[in-house]
Amino acid sequence: MRSLGFLGAFLGGAVAGAVIGLLVAPEKGADTRVKITDAVEDFLKKHNIKLSRKDVNDLVDDIEEVAPEA
Repeated sequence: MRSLGFLGAFLGGAVAGAVIGLLVAPEKGADTRVKITDAVEDFLKKHNIKLSRKDVNDLVDDIEEVAPEA
């Protein structure tokens, strides 16, 4: 069970790092937001995690709030 927690933390960190990287990239905000939303949806689909589109958008909003401004 401990290894599952480690794996979840590792995957969560990888996703967060990728999202922050996208946020600081020099693109329009709307384009970046679409990329982040698509990346989160792909990750959730790959790992068979069920979230609604609204939940994904809320997650992206939360990530944008804590990400550093470029």
